Amino acid sequence: MIIKSLKQLYEVLLAEQGPSGWWPADSKEEILLGAVLVQNTNWQNAAYSLENLKQLTAFSPTKLASLDQDTIMEAIRPSGFYRNKSRGIYELLRWLQKWNFEYLTAADTLNNELRDELLSLHGIGQETADVLLLYVFDQPVFVSDTYARRLFEKLAPRTSYPTYQSLARKLPQAQMAAFSLAEAQDFHGQIDEFGKLWLRGGDRFFDSFLKDFQIELED
Repeated sequence: MIIKSLKQLYEVLLAEQGPSGWWPADSKEEILLGAVLVQNTNWQNAAYSLENLKQLTAFSPTKLASLDQDTIMEAIRPSGFYRNKSRGIYELLRWLQKWNFEYLTAADTLNNELRDELLSLHGIGQETADVLLLYVFDQPVFVSDTYARRLFEKLAPRTSYPTYQSLARKLPQAQMAAFSLAEAQDFHGQIDEFGKLWLRGGDRFFDSFLKDFQIELED
């Protein structure tokens, strides 16, 4: 079967898996911190660091903004790479002091403008920037993470890596206009849930419910 749009892929995933319930957090501040802490580690290690920061600040924006980098570094040791991540979190919190979530989520700001600002911050790469746009700044973007890349490799096996990179940055973002914010957030969760079940370890894709599908996205 041929899938012609990301919305169609989302509908197939949703029908088979049900709502993903992703992201596991109670506030935008927690999501913001978690997106940095989970880099190059698993979610459990990131969760230990989040709990330490919660004990220090209750994720209060004012208390978070008052933390110095050394305090952040000690709190986030369980997530590894704590020197680099503490600098990234410190810079991100300083940057946010210039704005507020309400302004950044309500402003008529082009995705690329806000994305470029995020990418200018220490420790914020392309995947993390897109996660923040989607879950913190309420912009329905496509997150090209490891599981998304693996899934496209299976559904479009003739797609070369450079072609995929172009596809992931341009065509999916245009197609995301068909998604509500809630659907876009759930779509990322759906892909990651599928990836955990079928695309890691032994790679059981050809036992999955998508084994007979191919994707040919229309312009």
